[in-house]
Amino acid sequence: MSEKILIIDTATENCSAALVLGDRVIDLCEEAPREHSQKILPFVEQLLAEGGVTLAELDAIGFGRGPGSFTGIRIGTAMMQGLALGAELPVLPISNLAAMAQGAIDAGASAVIAAIDARMGEVYVGRYESRDGLATLVGQELVIAPDELLALELMQGEALVAVGTGFETYPELLDDGRLTVSGDHRLPSAKMMVPLALELYRNGGALPLEQVEPVYLRDNVAWKKMPGK
Repeated sequence: MSEKILIIDTATENCSAALVLGDRVIDLCEEAPREHSQKILPFVEQLLAEGGVTLAELDAIGFGRGPGSFTGIRIGTAMMQGLALGAELPVLPISNLAAMAQGAIDAGASAVIAAIDARMGEVYVGRYESRDGLATLVGQELVIAPDELLALELMQGEALVAVGTGFETYPELLDDGRLTVSGDHRLPSAKMMVPLALELYRNGGALPLEQVEPVYLRDNVAWKKMPGK
C-alpha cells in the first residue's frame, strides 16, 4: 500500500511532524518548549512542499493525542482539527506514551515502561510490549505518584526498558535496577508514531474528526472519582 499520512505532535517539549508517502518518511523535530504554536504549521508546510503533495491528497492525519502538557495537547489538537476539517480528512489519534515505547521497540526492546513528567508530583505512565513489532498497551495508561508506581505489577518483569522524562524527574524509579534507561527516546516524536499510525490506518482505525478527543488522563481520573459517576 502507498498511504499518504501526515502526523503532528506538540504534546511534550518536542515539536514534530512527519509525512508518510508509501515507503518514504520525511520528518522535522525540534525540542522547543513554548514555541509549538509558532513552529508546527511551518513544519507541516515544509514537509508537504518537500513531499510534493497537498493536504487534500492525503489519506489521513495522525496526531499525538496525549498524555502530556495540557497546553501542548491543546495546540496539537487545534492544529489537527484545522487541517482535518479543511481537507475533510479522517484522524488517527496516537498515544504519546505509545510513541516513545514504539521508538524503543524499533531499537530492539521487547517490554517498555514509558513515563512522562505530569508535574504536581505525578507521572503519566504505561507499559507496552512488542507484538509483531508494535507497541501494545498492557493494562491502561495511568497518572500516578512515583512511589505508588513502584508497587504496581506493571513494573515487574525482566529486561524492562524505561523511556521518557518521568525517569529524569524521578530517578528513584530506577533505584532497584529493574529498568534500563533508553535516553534516545526521552520525548515522543511524530516519526516514532509512524508504525502506529500505519497500523491504525490499515485496520480501519481512522476516525471522523467529530469522534476524536485528546487524552489528558488527569481529567479522566478526576472524572471517575466524582460521586455518582
